[in-house]
Amino acid sequence: MSMKVAVLGSGSGGNSTVVSCSDGDFLIDIGLSAKQIVLRLELLGIDPDRLKGIFLTHEHSDHARGLNVFLKNRDIPVFANAMTKEALEYGIKSEVSWKVFQTGQGFKVGSLMVNAFPIPHDAAEPVGFVVESATAKFGLVTDVGCVTHSMRTNLKGADALFVEANYDEELLEADEKRPWSTKQRISSRHGHLSNTQSGELISEVGCEKLMAVLLGHLSSDCNNDHICKKTIQPLLENVGLKTVELICASQHEPTKWVEFGAKGDPFQMLQGALEQEDLF
Repeated sequence: MSMKVAVLGSGSGGNSTVVSCSDGDFLIDIGLSAKQIVLRLELLGIDPDRLKGIFLTHEHSDHARGLNVFLKNRDIPVFANAMTKEALEYGIKSEVSWKVFQTGQGFKVGSLMVNAFPIPHDAAEPVGFVVESATAKFGLVTDVGCVTHSMRTNLKGADALFVEANYDEELLEADEKRPWSTKQRISSRHGHLSNTQSGELISEVGCEKLMAVLLGHLSSDCNNDHICKKTIQPLLENVGLKTVELICASQHEPTKWVEFGAKGDPFQMLQGALEQEDLF
């Protein structure tokens, strides 16, 4: 019942994450081209035709761009809330097997429990995701302008996380390419998280179980791997999270697999499943 995740690509050019477990392989977002989705899944040993589902955080093109072409000859269910579905469906020519969930309420996919919780961003109905098996928990939050109580509550206790770390505050302030209004949007409550905000969030929700954090959506000119890790690492060490691996996702290639979660014995797995049921 272990789980593993990898980021296919992350940034303003497109975002997609793959989650693999005993129930199959799932995508969270599909913002790369269909061609790149296929190539990068195959690099990780995943058959694109055998995906069990696609979960959408929101409708922006860098998170949903590949949906139309990828589903042209594939019957893969797409999980989205009502507003995200409505924002996307009229622009999609392919047949889509929509599975509409209600934000804030957990739903089951096979033996997995999935919870989509609300986040602040300038989209129709944006969400973060928590995906849980009996022995593993993965949380993802991207494209979010500020940290909320709901985010803290849902992400707490995860074995692995994906958290956006979009910009370094000083680099954004010094940037001369972007007009002031764009900078204001990026740093607003409905924009994106800075490295510091990401580090503070991880520090708050992290526990002894937390093995790795995938850092995504790094700005190509207002952030980089070195600055991102240099900002976040000390924040984690200050709260005792000294062994957490930080992995910066790239726009151009997939990350390595991050595997977590113990197999456990049948009794422990049953107890874990019952406890999950009580949460939703």
